[in-house]
Amino acid sequence: MGEIAQGLKQALRTRPVPRSIEARLRFLLTVHHGSTRRVASMLGVSQRTVQRWVTRKPGARRPPGTAQVRAIEEAVLERWQPRVRARRRALAEAEGFVLHIRARFGFAAPAGSSDDPRVRWITQYLPGEVARELFVAQDAGAGEQQQMVILARALGHAYFRDSGQRAHELHIAFADVEFADFSIG
Repeated sequence: MGEIAQGLKQALRTRPVPRSIEARLRFLLTVHHGSTRRVASMLGVSQRTVQRWVTRKPGARRPPGTAQVRAIEEAVLERWQPRVRARRRALAEAEGFVLHIRARFGFAAPAGSSDDPRVRWITQYLPGEVARELFVAQDAGAGEQQQMVILARALGHAYFRDSGQRAHELHIAFADVEFADFSIG
């Protein structure tokens, strides 16, 4: 997962996701009202396997394997704070967001300008249309490169061209995202 997608997902959460496997399994059991059968069918393992993972008996507990750990993590991330995510997404699409980013920016501009790419730290408010476009691209399975194009166009207009007030012929080259953080509301 790229920095932009990771930043978007983090911005939609208000509480940290459980880190330990035990806490994640407890969360999944809570979501499924304590049913080890439902959790097992969701993860593609037997009910007895889930029971071994969550038992408190000494010597009977078995840790999940690597593939199961990944499946547990994906299941938890998918189910973590769904109403909060929906509310924050709607807020970002309606009111916009503040983007804090550190990346390499360069320019394709007329002769005489400084167009060499360099790392910049930028904090800029972007309107709700940009958030909507980013979320639609993310839902469609867009990669990091497509999301960078959306942000480059938005930052080019809002930051570098000052909302169309100057540098009309300036085109932004955007690469090497080191950090992307989104502040909503």
